[in-house]
Amino acid sequence: MDTQQITYYVLLVIHFLFLAYSFLVLLSYGILAVFSGKETISYLRKNSFVNYKEILSSKLAPGISIIAPAYNESLNIVENVRSLLSAHYANYDVIIVNDGSTDDSLDRLIKAYKLERVEYLINERIETKPLRAGVFRSKNPAFERLIVVDKENGGKADALNVGLNISNNDYVACIDVDCLLLEDSLQKMIKPFLEYTDRKVIASGGVIRIANSCVIENGKLIDINYPKTTLVRLQILEYLRSFLLGRMAWSKLNGLLVISGAFGMFDRNIAIKVGGYNTKTVGEDMEIVVRMRRYMEEQKKEYKVAYIPDPLCWTEAPENHKTFISQRNRWTRGTIETLKEHRVIGFNPKYRVLGMLSFPYWFLFERMAPIVEILGIIYFILLLLIRNIQWDYALGFFLAAYFSSVIYTLLAVFSEEFTFHQYKKKGVGAQLVVSALLEPFLLHPIVLYAAIKGNIDYYFNKNLRWGEMTRKGLTNKYKV
Repeated sequence: MDTQQITYYVLLVIHFLFLAYSFLVLLSYGILAVFSGKETISYLRKNSFVNYKEILSSKLAPGISIIAPAYNESLNIVENVRSLLSAHYANYDVIIVNDGSTDDSLDRLIKAYKLERVEYLINERIETKPLRAGVFRSKNPAFERLIVVDKENGGKADALNVGLNISNNDYVACIDVDCLLLEDSLQKMIKPFLEYTDRKVIASGGVIRIANSCVIENGKLIDINYPKTTLVRLQILEYLRSFLLGRMAWSKLNGLLVISGAFGMFDRNIAIKVGGYNTKTVGEDMEIVVRMRRYMEEQKKEYKVAYIPDPLCWTEAPENHKTFISQRNRWTRGTIETLKEHRVIGFNPKYRVLGMLSFPYWFLFERMAPIVEILGIIYFILLLLIRNIQWDYALGFFLAAYFSSVIYTLLAVFSEEFTFHQYKKKGVGAQLVVSALLEPFLLHPIVLYAAIKGNIDYYFNKNLRWGEMTRKGLTNKYKV
């Protein structure tokens, strides 16, 4: 066999590997879309006649603590806390953990809510950074639900662990303090914990929507607008795909590995048993879900991680490329850290769906996807250099990748339009379709760059932690 024949067969094998990987990606997306559609229809049918206010607004409702870490949030901290205090739920409290802020966040809270320092017994089951000024409660009975904790800076995970220690309720809702929580969110998020009798629900997550350009007054969502900037518009498509197709399907399969750090609810006892949030990772939201699931599997207990397709929480998305890349870089590093930390789960039948389906999927199609894609680009460039391109094959491969991406995105858009239909203003549907056609060219290259940079930073820049995540603030920016 001469050199030319060897080269031919090597290229043939590489072609086959790329084709096989691409086929598996498309197949997995198709399967997830089918499961997601069935689960969404089932959810809407079961909950169409539920009166949440009657069922869950009584004093017998399970206790919930909303835990919101805050670091240098003085611009909007008062309004954001007011939003959290306005939930339509009878039995809850709000724990604001001021994580060593260097601005006047604490002073603003003290003044606005008439706070005073109190002696508070803390059962420190999870080790955290020490308190700084201590624990504060309001002298005003109208704010009796509010607890403010001032501690030394230790990062978001450490602040959440302080909240877990302080809470006395059975369930905790962990939320970013700059997110907007809808009034009935707690009612809907607690429902899965109550309705399953054959297994224990250890966590539940909900849909996160993008609030940029929306009108917000006094901590309430007044008007939903389609964002003006292209970057934010394209992120809406990402969120629709992720939440309406991806996570709905994984919930149906009971294989969900991540609940958004912006808003998630947990069984406090299980969260404490597994040691709380991991302070050594930048992906603490994913890592704690995987650790809780691993614990339940090893204890051989039946459990579920539930998911709510209702839009429950609105957050601000990055509006500039620098912040966007920093965010996606962190997401990539968090995924790598979690999968590495819990690699014993992977392809291990002992962990059932978690080990044989969820973990392999995340490893092959989330962790490895950007690496495979960049290798494909390098391979294509090499073929150009040696002038060995089969242009009909290359064009067919490109068109298949492009149209499959667009079709999957349009499925998410149509799912949104025919279910929750948050963007009701004329012309927005057409703009979403146009954005879906442009996204593979405008947003995907940036996402790929951020993911590759995340891989490089993970292996060669160990001191990098959260990175920059500058927000402009929802209340001041969009209030009219």
